[in-house]
Amino acid sequence: MTIGAILQGRTGAIISAGPRDTVRTVVDLLAQNRIGAVPVVEGDSIVGIFSERDIVRLLSSYGPETLDRSLDEVMTKSPVTCDPSMAVIGALSQMTQKRIRHLPVVDGGRLVGFISIGDLVKYRIDRIEAEAAAMRDYIAS
Repeated sequence: MTIGAILQGRTGAIISAGPRDTVRTVVDLLAQNRIGAVPVVEGDSIVGIFSERDIVRLLSSYGPETLDRSLDEVMTKSPVTCDPSMAVIGALSQMTQKRIRHLPVVDGGRLVGFISIGDLVKYRIDRIEAEAAAMRDYIAS
């Protein structure tokens, strides 16, 4: 089970932001798409990540004027990433140890996906349920 296997079933573009986008713009993007974070990209390369946690931290520290700042001032730079060949369990472990909920997937320096801890947990549960069903069928036959 690899990260690449999870990404195979996905269609559509990765929802992302640019480093010159404002926090206000990204707050709207997060709300409209019902997501918790976005990779910040320039071209095909990831330059940062911006999440709900960043918004809360910024509003607490700087107040509402934070909304007019650009992402390149406030994003998490050099985010933790993984590649498509990483095992799902390894990615789950990495996310748990680093206390992060989103992981950009990078292949050859290019952003190819963006996964959440929820994506990984769902994938693991689906696999475990499929294995249990196969075991029940085997026992019943």
